[in-house]
Amino acid sequence: MSLTGVLEIFTLLVTLYFALWNASQIAMGAAASLFLWRYQRRRTRRNRALAGRLASPPLVSVIVPACNEALTIVDSVRALLALDYEAREIVVVNDGSSDGTLDVLRRTFQMLPAPVAFAQPLSTARVRGVFRSIEEPALVVIDKENGGCKADASNAGINAASGVLVLVIDADTVLEPDALSRAVLPFLDDPTTVAVGGYVAIANGCRIEHGRVTDVALPRSWLARFQIVEYMRSFLLFRLACASRNGVTIVSGAFGLFRRDAAIEVGGYDPTAIGEDMDLTLRLQTFFRSRRQPSRIAFVPLPMCWTQAPEDLASLRAQRCRWRRGLLQVLWRHRRAIGNPRYGIVGLGVLPYTAIVEGLGPLLEVSGYVITTVAALLGVLNWGHYRVLLAVSILFGAAATMLAVLLSDVATRKYNRGRDLALLITIAIVENIGFRQLNSWWGCVGTVQALTGKGGWGPMRRRAFESRAA
Repeated sequence: MSLTGVLEIFTLLVTLYFALWNASQIAMGAAASLFLWRYQRRRTRRNRALAGRLASPPLVSVIVPACNEALTIVDSVRALLALDYEAREIVVVNDGSSDGTLDVLRRTFQMLPAPVAFAQPLSTARVRGVFRSIEEPALVVIDKENGGCKADASNAGINAASGVLVLVIDADTVLEPDALSRAVLPFLDDPTTVAVGGYVAIANGCRIEHGRVTDVALPRSWLARFQIVEYMRSFLLFRLACASRNGVTIVSGAFGLFRRDAAIEVGGYDPTAIGEDMDLTLRLQTFFRSRRQPSRIAFVPLPMCWTQAPEDLASLRAQRCRWRRGLLQVLWRHRRAIGNPRYGIVGLGVLPYTAIVEGLGPLLEVSGYVITTVAALLGVLNWGHYRVLLAVSILFGAAATMLAVLLSDVATRKYNRGRDLALLITIAIVENIGFRQLNSWWGCVGTVQALTGKGGWGPMRRRAFESRAA
């Protein structure tokens, strides 16, 4: 076979991959729409209020791993104490901070040593002390030696938690006031629920006052704008489609509510896992499914919390390479579950799809773009084949992203300004020309890092939240 023939077959395969990938995204949009419609019918305002009116609602321990968070920890804790769910305690885990985080908490909330002994079923770095607040009885601080990762601090919080449910968040996460009320409902609806995840929205451009999002707006940074529609596509297409079939494989580390006994039973967070949130979710799925015990991991399709996205290329690159290493590590650790009927929809559907689309996808995309571009420029490949590939990858991809934007508008009603919605549609189109290809390239870089054993977080520069309207 001639070189031209080989390249035409290769281009056809890459084009077919893009077509199937984007078609699957659109199909997921149909499943997500049905899930969203059913959710909104069940979750009326009256239904949500039931959680607050229960005689004994389940106690939720909100675990906040904090390492060198002295500048923001007070505002974060005050916002958590103001949540509209009364049956909660706040467990701040001071993970060996060297900037006075513990001193700030003790001084602000009048905290005193409380030498309480509690079982520690999950191994962690040594706990140095426990403090309770005179001013806020629901506030507990665990002071421990630095364990080198969020997983270790989270496990220390799970050990100390009094609640039957534990919510693990990031120290800089901004929760919606009714986030706990909404997240608890799946546990009340179905006693087999072991975890609940939620839609994580991007706070860049929003006005944040006293730990609350008071005005939602799009950021000035195009990098942050691209990530907004990217998050919409991830949370409102893939994860909703998975949730509709009880196949959720990742409960985000920014907001994850777990049944405490279930988290302990599977060993808690793994300190050696790069993607500790996906690793824990998959261990929950495989643990209960392998034992044929009824279980459900639910998902709330509304913004539960807001987090800050990187706005510079170096930080974004480090984040995406780390996510890539984490994904490959988790897929390798759970490789026996891929295609295994023992694990139901997770083994036969979600994991194979993840391994092909997210595991192999970036390598196929980058090689497809590079090889076909060079071949077309050298005249070895017909430009018609090249234009078809670009049309399928860019136009079809933009259609899937715009579907996610539409679902976000229907589900959240957060970007209410007409100009914001129009700009989001523009971003959904432009994001497919450059940004997604750059992400694929970073996926290849992360693959090389994983194969060569490179670790670390890399640079991660954050900006202060907007305290006033732009």
